[in-house]
Amino acid sequence: MRLRLPRWAAVTAVLAVLAGAGTWTAVASDDPPPVHRADRMLDLDGARLDTSYFTGDADGRRPAVLLGHGFGGSKDDVRAQAEQLARDGYAVLTWSARGFGASTGEIGLNDPDHEVEDARKLIDWLAARPEVLLDKPGDPRVGVTGASYGGAISLLAAGHDSRVDAIAPQITYWNLADALFPDGVFKKLWAGIFFSAGNQPGTPAAVAPGEVPPGQPESGNPTPGKASGEKGSADKAPEAEGAARKPAGCGRFTPELCALYERVAVSGKPDAAARALLEARSPSAVGSRIKVPALLVQGQSDSLFTLAQSDAMARTLTANGAPVAVDWISGGHDGGDRETERVERRISTWFDRYLKKDTSADTGPAFRVSRTGGVDSTDGQATLRAATADRYPGLTAGATGIPLAGPAQTFANPAGAAPPAVSAVPGLGGGVAGLSSLGVGLSLDFPGQHARFDAKPQDEPLRITGTPTVRVKVASTATDGSAVLFAKVYDVGPDGRQQVLPAQLVAPVRVDGAGAGRSVTLTLPAIDHEVEAGHRLRLVVAATDLGYASPAVPADYTVAVEGPLTVPTDPGLDTQAAALPWWVWGLPLLGLAGAAALLLTARRRTAAPAPDPELAAVPLQITGLSKKYKGGDRYSVKDLGFRVEQGQVLGLLGPNGAGKTTTLRMLMGLITPDEGEIRVFGQAIRPGAPVLSRVGSFVEGAGFLPHLNGRENLDLYWKATGRPAEDAHVDEALRIANLGNALDRAVRTYSQGMRQRLALAQAMLGLPDLLILDEPTNGLDPPQIREMREVMIRYAAGGRTVIVSSHLLAEVEQSCTHLVVMDRGQLVQAGPVAEITGSGDTLLVTLAEAVPDALVEKVGALPGVAAATRTDGGILVRLDTLDPTALIGELVGLDVPLTGVGPHRRLEDAFLTLIGGGAA
Repeated sequence: MRLRLPRWAAVTAVLAVLAGAGTWTAVASDDPPPVHRADRMLDLDGARLDTSYFTGDADGRRPAVLLGHGFGGSKDDVRAQAEQLARDGYAVLTWSARGFGASTGEIGLNDPDHEVEDARKLIDWLAARPEVLLDKPGDPRVGVTGASYGGAISLLAAGHDSRVDAIAPQITYWNLADALFPDGVFKKLWAGIFFSAGNQPGTPAAVAPGEVPPGQPESGNPTPGKASGEKGSADKAPEAEGAARKPAGCGRFTPELCALYERVAVSGKPDAAARALLEARSPSAVGSRIKVPALLVQGQSDSLFTLAQSDAMARTLTANGAPVAVDWISGGHDGGDRETERVERRISTWFDRYLKKDTSADTGPAFRVSRTGGVDSTDGQATLRAATADRYPGLTAGATGIPLAGPAQTFANPAGAAPPAVSAVPGLGGGVAGLSSLGVGLSLDFPGQHARFDAKPQDEPLRITGTPTVRVKVASTATDGSAVLFAKVYDVGPDGRQQVLPAQLVAPVRVDGAGAGRSVTLTLPAIDHEVEAGHRLRLVVAATDLGYASPAVPADYTVAVEGPLTVPTDPGLDTQAAALPWWVWGLPLLGLAGAAALLLTARRRTAAPAPDPELAAVPLQITGLSKKYKGGDRYSVKDLGFRVEQGQVLGLLGPNGAGKTTTLRMLMGLITPDEGEIRVFGQAIRPGAPVLSRVGSFVEGAGFLPHLNGRENLDLYWKATGRPAEDAHVDEALRIANLGNALDRAVRTYSQGMRQRLALAQAMLGLPDLLILDEPTNGLDPPQIREMREVMIRYAAGGRTVIVSSHLLAEVEQSCTHLVVMDRGQLVQAGPVAEITGSGDTLLVTLAEAVPDALVEKVGALPGVAAATRTDGGILVRLDTLDPTALIGELVGLDVPLTGVGPHRRLEDAFLTLIGGGAA
């Protein structure tokens, strides 16, 4: 599979020239060819669309891609992806949909007569471009992709226009009526967010006849669809005329959509006309006509467009005979990790296969699901790994029944449906939803407003992949005999109190005719979640939910289970051991930079130097190491070299900007040197080098799950590495870190010192031979600093090696055996602490009285003197070629009131002298 360059590799160039009907901008990149962008306003059936057209410098015709944006956004949101697709060899057209960005017109929710017709006209436009590959006259080779609103237009375009050759919709809907009115229940919170997003300030104003908006080109466009400046239907500004007939507060929506929303929001219940309108504007309306290769990307953390939407897409398109791949990402509309880099790479490869007809392009598995693999120690976020299968299993594969216990239970729907239970909260629950499989959740069920039924604790882990179902009997005291219920499945911990709602998802259901009791099958939200051994499943059926409309009239509901909870397990899925390279266990920083390291590996496919057997016992040797600042000729590290032996505690010192962080990042394989090499135990360091498994690191700000105790956090972290439990050496690491009884307390009760020691214990898991500590004493009080010093000394005493970067010079002097001092990216001095603090090259000149700054400067300017710095005891003088006896003569000649000259003993003084007085 072809790996794409990091998006940060591109920078905007200053060159802008006027060409044809658009403004062209060259977008420079670290790697040619550059990308050109042309901005145009096109008049299409009463709306003026703001478009951008991206092409690379490649010769000849190429396939095209239409790239849509999400609801409430604009073409600017997808610019980076468009530029990358252009670099990958595509002609890319983006546009702001009607009513968004700088485009005029009204929002019709992908109305086939307007937004979908706009997409058809844009394909017409592409067909006339000389850069675009044609299958036949007027028929460009074109793919369509986008997320959410843009994902739906990709499906609709394929259903309405046979010229579309491949699609890649992301986190979108198949049936908008089912998404907003699931099982006849109004999804009021998401619908309200939609309506508010469409009514934000900045509504595009109608453009007068012949007028061009500021900053837009004035010339016309000869291809289908009138370019800005041409007289056409836009001259009548129908959107302005229609505005007068809209209900108050309708904003940019069409009048029929305004009326629909107001009607349903007031009644709290969708009607047949509302469903019919949304269904007519949904991909499902033309599903039988979508027969092109489709990569379907859907989010697990998504209470707006659930996995059931992509399941309906996959089943229909597969039945049509189209090649289909399904990818369940971790994030979604509720937040979480959207896996943008990986997904965009896969989309590009998908188009390589089906637009470029590159049969060697690896389009990936037929089914892929991202799973939580542990916690990143730098920020506490979930790390990901993949499970794959060579077929899409659907939502019911491998079903197994789990008995539920509990009698029939009666609960109330309160007057006004308040207070409501809480499950997913758009804009709030996403980060929590992404960590739900790690035991973090946000949910609330009020007493007396729900029934619950528990299963027995699991004897062994259970992985649920798909939609659980359960048969229940419902009775209602409502006058119309109906009930609105919200079903959800919790993962309950051994203590019986800690419960997690996977992905924060709930299934609403409207049950009619339940006055005398009615049996129904509840289909719960599709999830991918592992229930650990000792945990149990809990079915909760509630009367209210914050995200949905419930009846305002009070009523009592009675629910009884009539069968087991049936859960799909899909045993055919193959789970990766970890989402990141296995050696990431010792490098918490790589949790943030793993993707960048993989990209760098792909870009720099140089053969690693052979191991040096003479250095097999040397923890670290750096030779001629150099790294330039990106985009310039200045060095952050230049010609650095030093060696570290076993058993040493090495202090890496230098003022801010000295290059310490860059050096450590190169040492940990996060970035690649421009020159020189780093060898750890004789092995050359490269991103992904196996020898990095012998390196552990502590980074300031390590994240832990606060509700777990210390040992549980460490166990969870080690489990994420995929390595055997016996290799962790947890007890040895804990003994060295000296955490004591705190291990059994929740981390939220820890002091800063205890958190630092827990982070250090995490870095020491597996007992790495080389331990790197970056500012390990930050935020600690003096007793805690002393304890941290003792931990480092104990660790090195076992024959291992510690490198510590710190600004606390007095502490470094007490804890380190050796020092490396850097300044401005270069080595200033290296050696044992005693040698540096007592070096004959640096002398302390004691004085009988204070001297002026001008005299200190004169001392520093003496021939053979490298530097002179004022200190509390006098003047520190670092010699270059002058010997101490000659220095005394020079000082007497300058009338310096000296009382003595001799070696100094303070590291702080030596450090300031070595760097010429710079700040630590």
